[in-house]
Amino acid sequence: MTHKIKQLKRISGRAAALAMLILFLTLTLGADGGDRNEQISQGVTALENIQNAFHLVAGKVIPTVVEVEVTDVVKAPAFQSPFDFFFDSPEKNNSPDQREYRRYGLGSGIIVQRNGDKVYVLTNYHVAGEAEEINIKLSDKREFKASLVGTDDKKDLALLVFETGEQVPIAELGDSDDIHVGDWVLAVGNPFGFSSTITSGIISAVGRESAVGASGGNFTEYIQTDAAINQGNSGGALVNIKGQVIGINAWIASPSGGNVGIGFAIPINNAKQDIKDFLTKGKVEYGWLGITMGGIVPEAAQDLKVEGKGGALVYGLFKDSPAFKAGVLPGDFITAVNGKEVKDSSQLLHMIGSLAPGVTTRLTLIRDAKEINMNVTLAVRGDEKTIIDRAGKIWPGFSVVPITPDIAKQLKLKSGANGVVIAQLDNGSAALTAGLKPGDVIIKINEKKVENVRDFYRVLNQEKNHDVRFRILRDNTELIIGLVR
Repeated sequence: MTHKIKQLKRISGRAAALAMLILFLTLTLGADGGDRNEQISQGVTALENIQNAFHLVAGKVIPTVVEVEVTDVVKAPAFQSPFDFFFDSPEKNNSPDQREYRRYGLGSGIIVQRNGDKVYVLTNYHVAGEAEEINIKLSDKREFKASLVGTDDKKDLALLVFETGEQVPIAELGDSDDIHVGDWVLAVGNPFGFSSTITSGIISAVGRESAVGASGGNFTEYIQTDAAINQGNSGGALVNIKGQVIGINAWIASPSGGNVGIGFAIPINNAKQDIKDFLTKGKVEYGWLGITMGGIVPEAAQDLKVEGKGGALVYGLFKDSPAFKAGVLPGDFITAVNGKEVKDSSQLLHMIGSLAPGVTTRLTLIRDAKEINMNVTLAVRGDEKTIIDRAGKIWPGFSVVPITPDIAKQLKLKSGANGVVIAQLDNGSAALTAGLKPGDVIIKINEKKVENVRDFYRVLNQEKNHDVRFRILRDNTELIIGLVR
């Protein structure tokens, strides 16, 4: 019996908790004498089988997870002596010296593919995406110089390559669509430089969004796990009980910067297309629809007859974008893409982004209480600078909400006031430049009354004139501000 208890001490984390539970059940529910001893033996055997499974997973996965050591070169003003202020020349003071500094970092990566002597390692963009020098260290201590193949900051992924004629292990990639909350998982990486560390836990949730300020990309959803993830685990593997990679460890939610049981991994299925694109094109291209969009408040959903439906509301369109050319209009409520239902605007962003540019896509939307299907040929999504440069071509360049009792009270409107309230303006839009402001109440468009959100979009979309005049109420004063469509 003492020997069996010692075996249990080798099991950590959730396995230890499960071990205690099984022993408790066998000791309290079993019969006396020989029957109890038999049940204890069976319980310990079950735990040994679990432990052996962990041994097999560790042996299979640890060799495929590498250390990624990176060096960035950053420029910063050189240190100046206090005496420089008095004795240096004016020319030098006007042009402070710049000095290059070498900044070192450590993360993890997964060996995912090999073509001849070229070995490819998947990691996070925030680990190696901007590195000047990259060094790969395998679990058996072999080291190789590596270089970038391609990066994707939108999903927080990067692919590295090093060359060797020697044998190296390749990770088995699983199916992250075939996972469930409660599944056992193990995280492998190099936290705080402790190489080849493996921790256990379960899948706590799926489909998580990136937190504000997190290092993760905004074009992916995340697997949440309580398997311990810390600094240095980024880019490492989250694997199932079969030793198949189902995620790439990416970030943690923590008030202290250390693990508190809330870690996040990029689903491996979200990375498979990236790997293919990196190898064939050297970059990742995202589909672009050309709309601004968001959620919908209950009062607006009621106005537009979409209450209780999942989807995303189109606030505006980029002129000459795929959506603009296909006939999408502001106020359309997109409910499905290629027959797959849209839950919200974040999911629509992911769904469109995952489609290749040039692909004809079928949108299902609700317009003026009627369902419409239309085909859209997607374009290539540009970088963030390109999107910002296009902002001046957004129509109409703002979103609106209904006048609720709380809004009416805040804006000091008369009881029963009609119209819609500008909620937000797009940065760089013509609407912002023209002087429209959040809180402005739109009561007429080209002298046609606007009583609610449905009225606003119906009148806005019916107007064919290039010049559109908005009669607004601001601080109990009526103003007219015109925009060119």
